[in-house]
Amino acid sequence: MKGFLTECEVTVDAKGRFLLPAGIKKKLPSEEGNSFVIARGFEENLVLYPSHIWQENVQNKLDKLSDFNPEVRRFKRLFLNGATELEMDNAGRVLIPKTLMEYAGLSKEAILFAEGGKIEIWDKSKYRKFFETAKPDEAGDLANKLLGGDLNIQL
Repeated sequence: MKGFLTECEVTVDAKGRFLLPAGIKKKLPSEEGNSFVIARGFEENLVLYPSHIWQENVQNKLDKLSDFNPEVRRFKRLFLNGATELEMDNAGRVLIPKTLMEYAGLSKEAILFAEGGKIEIWDKSKYRKFFETAKPDEAGDLANKLLGGDLNIQL
């Protein structure tokens, strides 16, 4: 599967459903393209993972952690609280569980930020506020700290 890279607005209906954009659906493997895991994000947002990405990149790492460690148990409870397996319906809609809608404060207007193997789901106003509160040089500072200058792009 090719990774995602897009940002788009979607409308969430009264039942908590949104239509997955065609550009994202095209990148899903046909044999597993309807199956997802949705979970709480680390900010007040949600994260939608194709099931195979969840299994490979999240669940396998969680399974390696020792439940004998109280911090591991606490982390799993916090991280997995509300995590749900779900299927995209025949119309291409994804149903967000009510508890997760409440956690993220989702209203009718939402933003999908798709990057790598996951799709973040944000309430539109919270997403915009995130960028309004960011400092102009913050991305450069973080790139230097996290990548250490390894992101040299030659044209």
